[in-house]
Amino acid sequence: MTRSALTRDEVLAAAAALVKRHGPAALTMRGLAAELGTAVTSIYWHVGNRESLLDALVERTVQDMGAIRPAGRTPAERIVSVARILRRELRERPHLIAMVHERGLTERMFLPAQRALVHEVRAAGLRGARAADAVRAIQFQIVGFLLVERNRERSPAQSPAEGELWDPRAAPDDPALARALARPADPERLFLLSVRALAQALLTPDAAAPPASG
Repeated sequence: MTRSALTRDEVLAAAAALVKRHGPAALTMRGLAAELGTAVTSIYWHVGNRESLLDALVERTVQDMGAIRPAGRTPAERIVSVARILRRELRERPHLIAMVHERGLTERMFLPAQRALVHEVRAAGLRGARAADAVRAIQFQIVGFLLVERNRERSPAQSPAEGELWDPRAAPDDPALARALARPADPERLFLLSVRALAQALLTPDAAAPPASG
């Protein structure tokens, strides 16, 4: 039976869920109508054609990514919280993020996180170009880490594996190092370690600024 009183928000939520589960190619007007238990004409009525639906879905994703609420007692702690939120949001919706990128809205999507980072680096006393460098360095660290993380997840099984490469003979003067490198990496711990170290270094008042290039 065809359902009634369907709303635009429900259509977009169902479309987002389809893309998250199966990718953009799975998003067809008929498939979406079947998911919602309604007629295809009802989908067209609420969101227009498929291109209009994709545009609305991208805009919704950009808006959803705007809810960045830092937590922590110090600027460094709050920067780490922004990093964790952004990484989580990007990991939860890879297909939707790819659609945002394809439509040229990536920078706009990152703007709320950038603004949150700007607030924190200024609270730590940074100003001008140094503050801008700090914001971008942290943002690049977050996105770069995520790209490496996803590439590792998608890579085929390695032979020899990392654990086979790092036996005690590989580092005879530091067997503890070899044992640690033989264990699987813990992405969450490494992410926090790297962002905390970067934030602390960037926010140190007497840290020497790198020389300008060119």
